[in-house]
Amino acid sequence: FFQVCTLDYRKMAAAVKPLVNRMKRTDRVHITGPGTDLQFSIKGIGVIPCVGERNIPDGEVFTAPVRESVEGQVTFNAPAIYRGIPFDNVRLRFSKGRIIEAKAGDKSRQLEEIFSSDEGARYVGEFSLGLNPRLTRPIRDILFDEKIAGSFHFTPGQAYEVADNGNRSQIHWDLVNLQDRAHGGGRIFFDGKLIREDGRFVTKDLAGLNPEKLAKVLAL
Repeated sequence: FFQVCTLDYRKMAAAVKPLVNRMKRTDRVHITGPGTDLQFSIKGIGVIPCVGERNIPDGEVFTAPVRESVEGQVTFNAPAIYRGIPFDNVRLRFSKGRIIEAKAGDKSRQLEEIFSSDEGARYVGEFSLGLNPRLTRPIRDILFDEKIAGSFHFTPGQAYEVADNGNRSQIHWDLVNLQDRAHGGGRIFFDGKLIREDGRFVTKDLAGLNPEKLAKVLAL
């Protein structure tokens, strides 16, 4: 816990700037992996680095999809919890931004109830990439799990004002997908260009965000 929380967040702020800049230039995002083939736009939405000013531990860069742009399906392989109810392997299918199918084994009925809370609960209010190099496995605590290096999270419900796609809801439920090889791998493309594969950034400008390099930069 101590090592996870005590990073040099001022250095993290500098390190994530290339990712922030690239996301600001991006229109289309395409994510693939086991049970996942998801496409959406982030064009014109704010891009916010989380580098110790919002949470401890921290380490993510978030935005939001254009509300009605989300198409395809996604499987969340990190364990989740909502109001004390645990969920595993949540699977969502989208059409025109809206969740049209939601499954989670024997918890599918409870899942549907959550997404029926209001109309905005079926739309997504956040998309984020996790970057904290000292977070490597989920513990069913979202303040930790959403920051895991090599992860992304997608959030049905309320959008943040600083990255606002207009979605309003009483819920904001971060659901995490781990894309390292140990969890099945996966790819993220920005405007058709491969950015991250199996949880590792592959472009020259973002290579410094891979865990072994970022950990050295952020060590106190």
